[in-house]
Amino acid sequence: MKINILEKVENDEKLITSMYHQISNVITENKTKMIYQINNTLVETNFMIGKIIVENEQNGNIRAEYGKDILKKLSKKLTNEYGSGFSLSGLYNMRLFYNRYKNFQPLAGNLSWSHYCYLIYIEDDDERSFYEKECINSKWSKRELKRQIDSSLFQRLLLSDGKTNKKKVLELSKKGQTINSPTDILKEPYVFEFLGIKENKPLLESDLEKNLINHLSAFLMELGKGFMYVGNQVRITLDNNKHYYVDLVFYNKILRSYVLIDLKMDDMKPEYVGQMNMYVNYYSKEIKDEFDNETIGIILCTGKKGVTMEYALGGLSNNIFASTYTYYIPNKDELINEVEKVLNG
Repeated sequence: MKINILEKVENDEKLITSMYHQISNVITENKTKMIYQINNTLVETNFMIGKIIVENEQNGNIRAEYGKDILKKLSKKLTNEYGSGFSLSGLYNMRLFYNRYKNFQPLAGNLSWSHYCYLIYIEDDDERSFYEKECINSKWSKRELKRQIDSSLFQRLLLSDGKTNKKKVLELSKKGQTINSPTDILKEPYVFEFLGIKENKPLLESDLEKNLINHLSAFLMELGKGFMYVGNQVRITLDNNKHYYVDLVFYNKILRSYVLIDLKMDDMKPEYVGQMNMYVNYYSKEIKDEFDNETIGIILCTGKKGVTMEYALGGLSNNIFASTYTYYIPNKDELINEVEKVLNG
């Protein structure tokens, strides 16, 4: 009898556990659906409010000379009736949202109103479309979106290979960032502002490497899609007694390639290429599996000189690239000017 009671208790516990997990999954799934529904409703509501404001302005009901006063009074009335979310700046955002997205389909995207509050302030349609697509594809939080906009990701991707063209701009605006070849993972420059290092502050390569490892999640986000961390100071042994160390090793699951990164605290030098070429050859012959693609080497330095780069990297069969990095958010206007020079060149 005691055994039967124990068995019953055990069976009951198993049943309860099974039911709990099933119900928990249902609750979690429906909570996610509810969040999307609430978000889509909020975005659609703000779009319609923006439309009402714009249409009344265009019909002459809100004239420029006292338009701000009208919206201020409207904001106060809405806030008194419906609570927060209808401040004067909020109404301006709704109006701008409608002006930027007149063909908007509320249920087409998965972005929150907070995301759109960053996107609407991007004037260029192609650039705004790129950040919107990339935000959806990469599931950026609003904080990550702000960081990528502030660090001028769009311009840096366009300048990364020095062959910017209008076709590439159009592809970025339609699809976001696509990774089909090693050059697609490069940026110019890489931005390490998350380290909090002051510009022109003397720093050892080992200290830079340590800081990047300590901020690994931010570093991975800056590297881009598909990167997985393998290790730092990864040893390579040649001739049984000669040891070399690769600063940082990653694997990119999209390209299915090992990516080796060498950190340099000065301008690009030809000898850096020779060293990286040795690392890449070693990984290609000794480390990568048969299903892996060719190893990629990236030399991160503080500056690149055209002639040095041309002769140092020219003729190499390996995927070896050089890019610069900076400790602060680059000047966006300067990057835009550089992009325009290439586009119009």
